[in-house]
Amino acid sequence: MTKSALITGLTGQDGSYLAELLLEKGYDVHGMVRRSSTINFERIAHIQDDVQIVQGDLLDEASLADVIRTVRPDEVYNLAAQSFVQTSWQQAVLTGETTALGVTRLLNAIKDVDRDIRVYQASSSEMFGKVQAVPQDEDTPFYPRSPYGVAKVYGHWITVNYRESYDLHASSGILFNHESPRRGLEFVTRKITNHVARIKLGLANELRLGDLHPQRDWGFAGDYVEAMWLMLQQDQPDDYVISTEETHSVEEFCEIAFTRADLNWQDYVVQDEKFMRPAEVDLLIGSAAKAKKALKWAPTTGFRELVEMMVDADLDLVARQQRALA
Repeated sequence: MTKSALITGLTGQDGSYLAELLLEKGYDVHGMVRRSSTINFERIAHIQDDVQIVQGDLLDEASLADVIRTVRPDEVYNLAAQSFVQTSWQQAVLTGETTALGVTRLLNAIKDVDRDIRVYQASSSEMFGKVQAVPQDEDTPFYPRSPYGVAKVYGHWITVNYRESYDLHASSGILFNHESPRRGLEFVTRKITNHVARIKLGLANELRLGDLHPQRDWGFAGDYVEAMWLMLQQDQPDDYVISTEETHSVEEFCEIAFTRADLNWQDYVVQDEKFMRPAEVDLLIGSAAKAKKALKWAPTTGFRELVEMMVDADLDLVARQQRALA
């Protein structure tokens, strides 16, 4: 029988890559979106006719239960959240309502409608925050440094709690930073590559950034969604760190990105206090040993390849935008 999946956050970066993967595997794919006049289907435009859109909201448990009853999915992937760390300080309550309590509402709906549904919860390396061990693995204590990280810790532990309390097949993926050409422009990686393209094509003359020293474990989103799927194919639910096991600084990301466009990053990057976080996370690097052993998963895209892929995509995008305006 054909499997069916429900993806919350379908129109985001991860949702679009996961939908592609599941369609390739023959799933019936349903994507949940909030009722809004400003829904952006750009990331899924190429597969929009192949997925079924349903309306629901993590702030409204009744709507979630209706979606679960209607779709009757075999698997649910909860990717929806207020996911921009910087915004979480300005919208801390909303971040808690969606990224934390939204998980509870979804798990409640699944518990009440069909406990055989397998659930994936998108946890985050931001939960480690002020890291208590290097590298970070499934046993590393959490010390979040932003409202977003705090909300993700709640979402993670409520998933564990419902798994143990109601025997749900609910797994959390503690994903370290994962990027792609589909990353939102508000994220520093995409901000960098898009500005590189704009500078190269004469549309900008500087890039303003915050702290250049924080180090991150950056991987390719297309690799990471495969790990999500693998978690729900296991006999027993569990939690897994998904990472490249390498760390690179924002400065190194800039250097590779500008070099790809034959530019010197030091000529264009300006540090601006406006983009400094109230509490910064200095070093994140994960140990994916458990995922490699249990899931047989490993990343296939290297850091330099990822950065260059994003720069090339933005050079093409900005050039097309210029031609459209000409």
